[in-house]
Amino acid sequence: MHITSPTKYALMIMMALLATLLLATGAHAHNIADGDAAFVAGNAGAAVFPFIYLGAKHMVTGYDHLLFLAGVVFFLSRPAQIIQYVTLFALGHSITLIVGVLADIHANAYLIDAVIALSVVYKALENMGALNGLGRWHPDTRLAVLVFGLFHGFGLATSLQELELHPDGLIINLISFNIGVEIGQIIGLSLIVAAFSLWRQHPSFERTAFISNAVLMSAGFMLLIYQLTAWQLAS
Repeated sequence: MHITSPTKYALMIMMALLATLLLATGAHAHNIADGDAAFVAGNAGAAVFPFIYLGAKHMVTGYDHLLFLAGVVFFLSRPAQIIQYVTLFALGHSITLIVGVLADIHANAYLIDAVIALSVVYKALENMGALNGLGRWHPDTRLAVLVFGLFHGFGLATSLQELELHPDGLIINLISFNIGVEIGQIIGLSLIVAAFSLWRQHPSFERTAFISNAVLMSAGFMLLIYQLTAWQLAS
C-alpha cells in the first residue's frame, strides 16, 4: 500500500510517542533520577524553586502522562475543551499527589503504574470507537479523565514516599513540586497540541486516526506488560 507524505507525517507523530516509551522502559515510570532523589531525601526545610524544577522535570519526562494526555486531546480542537479536560486531569493528579504523601497512603507502585498503563489503553480504545457499543454503560469521558488523573498522581506519591521526605517544609515542598508538575504538563501538552494542530491541516488526519490510536493502545499494553512483569520479578 502506498503511503503518502502527509500519512507518513501523521504516523511519525504517533511513533515518536511510542519511541518515548521504548526509550524509557529501562526505568520505573515514576523513578526520580539518583541525583534528584538524593537532594529530595536529604533536603530539610522549604525549597520552593528546586522542587518546582523537579516537578516540571518529572512531567516533561513522564512518558506515561504524555501518552495519556495525547489520547485525551487527540480529537480536541477547541481551547475550551482542552482546558476542561486537562484541568480535570490536573485536579485528580494534584489531589492524590499531595494527600497520598501527607496521609502516608501506601500502595504497590507497580500495580498503580499498571492502572496508569490501562488509562492509555482506555483512551486509545475510546478514540477508536471501540467503546461505543456499551451504550448507557459507556463511562463519562470527563469522569474517566478525572479518575485516571487520581491514579497518575498517586503513582508519583508512591515514589516520593520511598524517599522519606523530611517533615520540615514538607507541605510547601509538595505544593511547589505539584506546581512544577503542572508547569511541565503545560510545556508537554503545548508541544502535543501544536503537533496535532498541524496534523489536522492534512487530509491524512482522518485517514490515519484509527491506526494512530492503535499505536497508542499498543504503547499502553507494552507499558502494562512491563509493569506487571516488574511486579512479579520484585515479588
